Amino acid sequence: MNSISKVEKLFNLFNETAVILQEELPSSYLEALAETGENIFHGDVLQDELSEMTKKRLLKQYNSLQLKSYSHEDVRKGFQLAILKGMQENVQPNHQMTPDAVGMFVSYIMDKFMEGKKHYTLLDPVVGTGNLLFTILNNQAHRNIDSFGVDIDDLLIRLAYVGANLQEQSVQLYNQDSLEPLLIDPVDAVVCDLPVGYYPNDVRAAEYELKSDKGHSYAHHLLIEKSMNHVKKGGFLFLVIPNSLFETEEAPKLNAFITEQAYIQGLIQLPQSMFKSKAAAKSIFVLQKKAEGVTAPKNALLAELPKFSNVDAMQSMMKNINSWFTEQKSK
Repeated sequence: MNSISKVEKLFNLFNETAVILQEELPSSYLEALAETGENIFHGDVLQDELSEMTKKRLLKQYNSLQLKSYSHEDVRKGFQLAILKGMQENVQPNHQMTPDAVGMFVSYIMDKFMEGKKHYTLLDPVVGTGNLLFTILNNQAHRNIDSFGVDIDDLLIRLAYVGANLQEQSVQLYNQDSLEPLLIDPVDAVVCDLPVGYYPNDVRAAEYELKSDKGHSYAHHLLIEKSMNHVKKGGFLFLVIPNSLFETEEAPKLNAFITEQAYIQGLIQLPQSMFKSKAAAKSIFVLQKKAEGVTAPKNALLAELPKFSNVDAMQSMMKNINSWFTEQKSK
């Protein structure tokens, strides 16, 4: 059985059992998906209110699945497809998942910057369903990563919790506003696909340097400041940012904050073709918090990625990126 059919088989099982639960509970598809994920993890039907016939139908499906025979990445992808189906049925602006290709590339870039570290701590302050975080953990299985995720949306964090269990990933998850105080020690690295928009809590925003002088503050600016404050000296921030980040009225203040606090290590523009419009396009922004012994790179890693499907152009780009890292080592 090849990898694609394994992912499809997992998706079909997640989907079919979620639909059965959705019809009888009643609940939304995503809520039912979280319920069926819990059932699969425990190897049982946990919902007492279901009819005996429904329980038997579900158990027959669950018993046909040998989760141990699937890789963590197969499980992530199968579960992700089911989540995407649920999100398309009930579109909410804060229910958006980092595309797989972006997650894989962020993981690759992180792997290069964190080279030599067998163990490190990692925080995703807007973890959502955990797809970006799990992509990194699954692709850096050669490292011992203590990871933390925070999200204000209780359904998304529940899906992240279920996904973590199914993928056997030990992640500490917190259901709260990440701009409130966190009960997490400073970490070695922060990864975040920044949600773009305004932060409604002006009282909390007032505690931040990057608060707006008038009206609501940008949530993504405050999250950059929060991430900077929550990473150790010399630690890294891997941020998926809108390309328009430095084009707003508040940009000069943000620029001054970053210049004071960190060194820009890299800015990698994601392929334009990945986004619905030029205005929606994003980049990967890599910062290193200033510390004794940490210096700015002679030249930051600047790149504009071709389409991921253009194999030759991607190979050429990867060669250039690898050369940049080799030059940094020889400094």
